[in-house]
Amino acid sequence: MVFSSLNFLFIFFPLVLLVYFIAPRKLRNLILFLFSLVFYAWGEPIYVSLMLFSTVVDYVHGRLVDKYRGNKAAKAALISSVVINLALLGVFKYSDFVVASINGAFGLTIPQPNLPLPIGISFYTFQTMSYTIDVYRGDAKMQKNIISFGTYVALFPQLIAGPIVRFQTVAEQLNERRETPDMFSEGIRRFIAGLGKKVLLANNIGMLWTQISALAPGDMSVLGAWLGIVAFAFQIYFDFSGYSDMAIGLGKMFGFTFLENFDYPYISKSITEFWRRWHISLGTWFREYVYIPLGGNRHGLGKQLRNIAIVWILTGIWHGASWNFAVWGVYYCILLIFEKVFLLKYLEKMPAVISRIYTLLCVLIGWVIFAFDDLGAGLRYTSYLFGGSGVPFVNDRALFALTSNMIMLILLVIGSTPLPHRLSQRFLAAAQDKTFTRAALSNVVIVFIFLISVAYLVDSTYNPFLYFRF
Repeated sequence: MVFSSLNFLFIFFPLVLLVYFIAPRKLRNLILFLFSLVFYAWGEPIYVSLMLFSTVVDYVHGRLVDKYRGNKAAKAALISSVVINLALLGVFKYSDFVVASINGAFGLTIPQPNLPLPIGISFYTFQTMSYTIDVYRGDAKMQKNIISFGTYVALFPQLIAGPIVRFQTVAEQLNERRETPDMFSEGIRRFIAGLGKKVLLANNIGMLWTQISALAPGDMSVLGAWLGIVAFAFQIYFDFSGYSDMAIGLGKMFGFTFLENFDYPYISKSITEFWRRWHISLGTWFREYVYIPLGGNRHGLGKQLRNIAIVWILTGIWHGASWNFAVWGVYYCILLIFEKVFLLKYLEKMPAVISRIYTLLCVLIGWVIFAFDDLGAGLRYTSYLFGGSGVPFVNDRALFALTSNMIMLILLVIGSTPLPHRLSQRFLAAAQDKTFTRAALSNVVIVFIFLISVAYLVDSTYNPFLYFRF
């Protein structure tokens, strides 16, 4: 089940709200926990047991770390937790990839396990693992109540695709949160804004990418190839950031405050800045639990570059069990190291338009690597961008795709900048003395976005979620 589905919007979520808010406060974590299990079981009935196992493992290890704090036993418990979590992730996400790679390299025929990928395992494994690490470091208090801890792990607003929430961020909220009308109202607005981004923007431009990426070489052109990868760039941004907005909004309705996950990444002036703005929770996780423990930038440039390389190879692999993701991680590793050693100081002095064009070009090429599991197909598509394989610069198909999607592309460009937010803030400030008018107009816009989104969901069968596989 995904948030942008009619089952969620009109069956599951209303039922959760009804039961949650009529129940005594002391039962609300239990209700969230149980409904979260139902939410997960809707798509993964078998692997609920795996998530429960991960929950129990880290709950027990957290208690052991706290009990033996300061002793070698605490460190042993920490190592045990990390090993178990990484083993689960490795077996269920990477075993087929490893076996296939060994078979290909050595000409063997080892049978692949063919284990289905548990939905959201990359997200909830990182969350549960970070809990034990934080307790060991003293950054978070051990959670005594296993239901509260289970609620943190399985919490359906951010279970499937984040943002990755560190335990210390919500530790107090698990037991002491207070749901308020203002938070609930803000949550509704944020959820519907995210729903609109996902359904009205990501889904519609995603169809263009699907069409172009499936074209035969004889139908491709340079313009068409660039138009296709621009469409994919917008799709993955509005798809994932929209889902993050919905998750943050749902959290607010239940009294939780999750940290932001995106900050207009496509306005960045360098790749370094881009990765401070894109999937912020993942970048924060790798910085706090990999980069800094390795030494960060504290032991000279050489070791800092080594640490960057390790983080980005792991970041690529985290995204998927395929060589294109590993190459994608290496690609960004090279760009970030090049900026760190040489380019960044020049980018800071360049006109903003030049540095932004450089960044967007690098990001778009990166999305080609990301989008194609088949490295050969990705290389062919990259060649199309620069006129390779004899493709023409433009053809009738590309011109039709451009003109028929021009308005959508303009909306996407504007929507990926802070401009809409700034305009809305100015509008609200201008109407601050007219409380009724302000509220009415704002609510009309929100209701309109919701109704149009529902209409699209009823009428359309194209509703993918790109990060669902991670």
